[in-house]
Amino acid sequence: MNKKEKIEFIIQTLDTLYPNPEIPLKHHDPYTLLIAVLLSAQSTDARVNTITPILFEIADNPYDMIKLSVETIAEIIKPVGLAPMKSKGIYGLSKIIVEKYQGKVPASFEALEAMPAVGHKTASVVMAQAFNIPAFPVDTHIHRLMYRWNLSSGKNVVQTEKDAKRLFPKELWNKLHLQIIYYGREYSPARGWNPENDLITKTIGRKNL
Repeated sequence: MNKKEKIEFIIQTLDTLYPNPEIPLKHHDPYTLLIAVLLSAQSTDARVNTITPILFEIADNPYDMIKLSVETIAEIIKPVGLAPMKSKGIYGLSKIIVEKYQGKVPASFEALEAMPAVGHKTASVVMAQAFNIPAFPVDTHIHRLMYRWNLSSGKNVVQTEKDAKRLFPKELWNKLHLQIIYYGREYSPARGWNPENDLITKTIGRKNL
């Protein structure tokens, strides 16, 4: 199976398994998605989804968020970890959105990545899922599977993102990054992985791990 055939098989299999993948983080607009993605750093989506309803009940927009203190935000989000850093980021980016962007999350990589606590991956998720602008956010699942499928060197997420964008059609990026995450969680996890249950890896071959 050559690389082109591998890519086609991956796309077809993921479309069969996850025809309409939903964003795993609870949100209702670009701002709440941005906050949820920021909170998910070094945490799980499930844990974030237990905290965001509490936070968003109090403040689901930047105007209400900056009425809270950094300490209050930190106390609410404590269960997701890294609360001191994340709370400062949430307050700081909310202030910027209010003062510079009239309360609207900007649809720009440059503007998003200039905000506190917003890295390239967070910006990519927001651009892809809130604004439907092609992006390929690479999380641990995508990084692992691109290496496991022998489609990337596995050196770092920057290289993995470049390889994913080079190999997969641009019009599929936003959907594919969600599909690969779901596939990684269900069929090709880092721990407790059973190769026999992993149809894609079993079919296209894998890098020696």
